[in-house]
Amino acid sequence: MKILKSSIAIPAALAMLLTSAGAVRSQPIQITPGFQPDPMVVTGTSGGSQSGKGCGMTGATPNHVVRLDNNFNYLRFSLQSTGQPTLLIEAPSGNSCLQADSFSGGTIQAPGYWEKGTYSIYIGDRAGGQNPYTLSITQTR
Repeated sequence: MKILKSSIAIPAALAMLLTSAGAVRSQPIQITPGFQPDPMVVTGTSGGSQSGKGCGMTGATPNHVVRLDNNFNYLRFSLQSTGQPTLLIEAPSGNSCLQADSFSGGTIQAPGYWEKGTYSIYIGDRAGGQNPYTLSITQTR
């Protein structure tokens, strides 16, 4: 009988572990100068049930965590989504919220100088919708 109890306990423990791991949306993305492929592209689903600090509705955890090993003189984050997408970036130096407008066609651009550090990226939606998105990161101007 001990074998039977173990065989039941292991799948139950594994299920609990996988359920709690679901709170982490993705593994951290490590970026170093000259990274390949360029652009780096990740996908997911926007929105969530949390008020994203004035940046639409987001998930409780970041969609992506980006770690920059060095300062980047130029790096551009480009978000493409349907709905009313928002891009909340929690940076070492503060937060920024970018929103698509009626002229952007659902694209949000965040280009410029980026300091070394860890960035939490939340992909939200102003209307609370959940839509597929593509986020690309490039060093090319």
